Amino acid sequence: MNARRSGARRASYHHGNLREALIADAIEVISERGVEGFSLAEASRRLGVAASAPYAHFTDRADLLAAVCVHALRIFRDELEPRLAHSDSPADRLAATTRAYVHFAAAHKALFQLLFSAEFGATLDKGRHPEVAAAERPIEEAFLDSVRALAPAGDKAAAGDLAAAVEAIAHGHAMLLLDGRFGGGARAAGRAATSAARATLALLDGRDRFLSP
Repeated sequence: MNARRSGARRASYHHGNLREALIADAIEVISERGVEGFSLAEASRRLGVAASAPYAHFTDRADLLAAVCVHALRIFRDELEPRLAHSDSPADRLAATTRAYVHFAAAHKALFQLLFSAEFGATLDKGRHPEVAAAERPIEEAFLDSVRALAPAGDKAAAGDLAAAVEAIAHGHAMLLLDGRFGGGARAAGRAATSAARATLALLDGRDRFLSP
């Protein structure tokens, strides 16, 4: 009975579901063991397919992890866009972005860790994986549009400094949340996200002083 179920599952993977199953398994393994704990061989074993089967969909481990990055970025975009739609000003949109970023880190810890891991995401060759850059582009463009609206016109250096500061607020709060600095329980993410949004608005309110030479 178990053998028949395993065979049926294996057949279904070969008929088009294996790619999605590998992505889901990678997320599960990363959540359990970190990025360094994932391998295509282990994924094949867990899914009950031949060790060669993943290579019909991915050239190597990095190729699969890049697909997981795309999946993560699409989730973040889907969660961010409704927040931006209800934000009336560039400052409010940036505050909404930092809030969404912190909530994403809390709700999708494994995906967040992959996107910013020193072992993979932070050193990803986007020239080799243009699909990651394509998934990231609409998020980045919306973010930079809001930053440029608040920076002195045409001042690329000031816009870059302001963008880096907002990113530091978002990422810093996300990391502090994951380290337990905002306490535990269901409300911790809300506290961290609210703090990030408030810090963003405070920065933007004082941006003239922040950007002064």
